Amino acid sequence: MQKLYIRPIGLAESPQSEHGGAVRLAGSLVYASRFALIVRKGGRVVSRTLVGASDMAQALGRLPDALAAEGEAQWSGLRMAHPPLQCGGRTLRLDQPQVMGILNVTPDSFSDGGKFLDDPAVALEHAHAMLEAGASVIDVGGESTRPGAAAVWEGDEVKRVVPVIERLAASGAAISIDSRRSSVIEAALAAGAHIVNDVSALRHDPRSLEIVARSGAPVLLMHAPGDAGDLHADGAYGDVVLDVFDWLAERRDAALAAGIAREKILLDPGIGFGKSLAENLALINALPLFHALGHPVLFGASRKRLIGALSNEAPAHQRLGGSLTLALRAFDAACQIVRVHDVAETVQALHVWRGLRDAALTDFSQMGD
Repeated sequence: MQKLYIRPIGLAESPQSEHGGAVRLAGSLVYASRFALIVRKGGRVVSRTLVGASDMAQALGRLPDALAAEGEAQWSGLRMAHPPLQCGGRTLRLDQPQVMGILNVTPDSFSDGGKFLDDPAVALEHAHAMLEAGASVIDVGGESTRPGAAAVWEGDEVKRVVPVIERLAASGAAISIDSRRSSVIEAALAAGAHIVNDVSALRHDPRSLEIVARSGAPVLLMHAPGDAGDLHADGAYGDVVLDVFDWLAERRDAALAAGIAREKILLDPGIGFGKSLAENLALINALPLFHALGHPVLFGASRKRLIGALSNEAPAHQRLGGSLTLALRAFDAACQIVRVHDVAETVQALHVWRGLRDAALTDFSQMGD
């Protein structure tokens, strides 16, 4: 069976810079003018055609009916403006990047494990500092998902996250729960969490699909190749970019079949989970493609191993420069949410990036005749 992929390969500062020959990518401040129309059969790419935005309708019309229908869906997804997410009293707009602050209430996170575990007051102080620095949402996790991390009993995970979530919710913060266990997700939502961030894409626990569907909460589905025992295992790919795209499409369809509303699904390519350095870099370079699935995209690479691998094995706490570089790449790729440890620095980078985007949109010297 043949499969089609529409990958944006030419990004533009503004539509006028391309004399109107660019489309707004996923309702963002990023514009795309050229695309690779890729056809794959049996895991092998059989054709790759370059198409301009103004020629896309004609190019799709030349495809066989089944591929043309998929192409129309992806073309619509690439241009889709996503509605905001309502998180209690807060509204998370998706027409510009939002920064998600990481709060690990764990003893063994690769970056800051143990700092916020024993004293909820210290965890809350850090969370409020991230909110004051410009974080739009706080992602609370009670289990480390780094390679080789020990499994956590779900009762302990609940005890770690619920007190923090309750206090954050009382302050009016937007909160996501980073968990793959249904009992933890259920307890976190009851405590006031608004978004479910499941690194197993609702595969780890059979009840999770039902609980999320019933709650009506937005859910982040992340790619990880491994099963319940080790999310990092079995990372074998023919083409990592297209394989992850197909995998996320399948998990999206499973969520829809379970009754989760389409507008409540967000996707994450899972940087660092069961992927080599080269595979991670390929995914980051291909980020705009994932908008073709028609859902908001979350990007999380803050302080991850790939930064150390490219910078003389710098330890996690010395990876700020690399983290900011990757965050800027995510902004340029129109990712709606960027998950980070270093909120203040990332928000400052976002403000400068936004200033450049706004300036490009008002630069009428680029207009054609």
